[in-house]
Amino acid sequence: MDSVRAFLIDSNKLFREGLKRLLDDSPFQIVAEAGNLREALGSVENGLRPQLVLLDLQNGGDEEADGMRRLRALLPETRMVILTSDLCTRRLANALEAGADGYLMKDLSSDALAQSLKLVMMGEKVFPTHLAALLISGRVNGNGTEMPVSRKGLSQREVQILRCLLNGDSNKMIANHLNITEATVKVHLKSLLRKINASNRTQAAIWALNNGIGGELAGANVVAAAANQ
Repeated sequence: MDSVRAFLIDSNKLFREGLKRLLDDSPFQIVAEAGNLREALGSVENGLRPQLVLLDLQNGGDEEADGMRRLRALLPETRMVILTSDLCTRRLANALEAGADGYLMKDLSSDALAQSLKLVMMGEKVFPTHLAALLISGRVNGNGTEMPVSRKGLSQREVQILRCLLNGDSNKMIANHLNITEATVKVHLKSLLRKINASNRTQAAIWALNNGIGGELAGANVVAAAANQ
């Protein structure tokens, strides 16, 4: 993919320097930095227009949530990803409400981080599976959806697609991996969503985890959901 201009907002200068080096060989180039949201807003108001914002939340408070909303209003076309050390439901709720496109842990490997950011730039949303499960259960945002527990009725191809969803694969990636067309992927995806009573990719991925389909995918800690269902 083409080079992506990223804006890194984090109070820890050492982390900022480390992440810049980590992303050196990736398409993601950090072109601007800020130590907090106030500094970041000032840079954006002065004309900074990144394609991607990487943001660490300090406390998840109301002032911070308001700053995120202002940042989103100023950068409506920019993708926004939260990088954090904590699995915090309040921060996730604030991030979702402010329009974040992802919520990722800072202990991700460099490959997993780059892959997750690529998915975000393709229009998908990425979350750790623990937090995606909370989204589905309704304990963070929205209503819970009751998932069936039986695998009966799924074709071998539908199970393969579920495993791809657990890896965070886009339709194009699934098509390449399974050597089928994107149109065929969409047909299978529509069928399996109907069979398991799921309304989107995230729910399907959580259903797969709950039903043992992703057992061989231990270590896959990011679930991706299409931004436009």
